[in-house]
Amino acid sequence: VQLVESGGGLVQSGGTLRLSCAASGRIFSDDVMGWFRQAPGKEREFVGAITGSQGRTYYADFVKGRFAVSRDLNKNTVYLQLNSLKPEDSAVYYCAKGRGIYTSGDYDSWGQGTQVTVSS
Repeated sequence: VQLVESGGGLVQSGGTLRLSCAASGRIFSDDVMGWFRQAPGKEREFVGAITGSQGRTYYADFVKGRFAVSRDLNKNTVYLQLNSLKPEDSAVYYCAKGRGIYTSGDYDSWGQGTQVTVSS
């Protein structure tokens, strides 16, 4: 499956963005759909994920209630709502499909990424 992210951009500190990830094929409820990010000079890190028939979500500790992952299985699209953005949230955000939750190695399909830049 091919994944295409969109929705990134430049936003002021405290602002919001909604990232979308459109899949070329069907997303099933048991698929793990995750979001990662990578800032310059830093390793790629887990942000959040969603999976299961109930759409259970998982988040990195640094999210602290600011971000939310959701999905629309009818549209084969996954979303990442970014609220209360901080300059340190600036990074390329990637969508991925896999089998695990927290580790990038558990994901086998990746999008090209979308840049999020938060100005102070």
